[in-house]
Amino acid sequence: MRLAEKSCVAAICLFLLFCPVLLQAQSLFDFGINLALGFPQGELKDNVDNIGIGASGFFLYNFPQSPFSIGGTVTYQMYGSETEKRPWSTTIPNVYLDVTTSNNLLLGHILLRVQSTRQSAVCPYVDGLFGFGYFWTETKVESEAYTGDDDNEIARSVQMDDAALSYGFGGGLMIRVFDGTRSDEKGLEGVYIDLGVRYLKGGEATYMREGDIETNDNGSVIYHSHKSHTDILTAHIGVSFKISPN
Repeated sequence: MRLAEKSCVAAICLFLLFCPVLLQAQSLFDFGINLALGFPQGELKDNVDNIGIGASGFFLYNFPQSPFSIGGTVTYQMYGSETEKRPWSTTIPNVYLDVTTSNNLLLGHILLRVQSTRQSAVCPYVDGLFGFGYFWTETKVESEAYTGDDDNEIARSVQMDDAALSYGFGGGLMIRVFDGTRSDEKGLEGVYIDLGVRYLKGGEATYMREGDIETNDNGSVIYHSHKSHTDILTAHIGVSFKISPN
């Protein structure tokens, strides 16, 4: 990871550490979880055909009597996965293992939001984001048969990882499905369906895609990789909560 990316990650981590102080002083904050899709753009689209599928979460501190909020958002997406059955070894060829290689993306951003303070059933918003994108490809080995517990994993290894700066903008709609101000629920101001899109400009990173790990008959492995800018368009749908701790 280059110095710029390390500095960005450190800044976001420092911000997250101070968030509890904000939450103690504030009168209202939002948090939510979403299903998130990622659509590669530009140079990244030239190399990656798959749509990323995953989840995202966010939290926001609402400045009192202001349309501005600040917080953070994290998104995980898998943009490729393949599983093969392979023999345990050349001496035990009749016992098979599941070998799964996945291509993954983690996005972490400081989130700035502008949203009307007027309470309504439909609340549009505009976002600004600054952070990083972290790409990694890993392979895990699992036993083929059920062993009696939930985890059949035997081993796991990361073949390649890299990070790049990421920044962009977005917008969306929050559609209210529960109005807490009209009930006896203390603290819960409202529940919303959250629909949004974001366009994120990504710096150069090295990454893999499906089929980039080639295994020869003699057991040797060849790793193919790609390097490009990592622009991505994300779309999400989920649920968010507006909370007043006071």
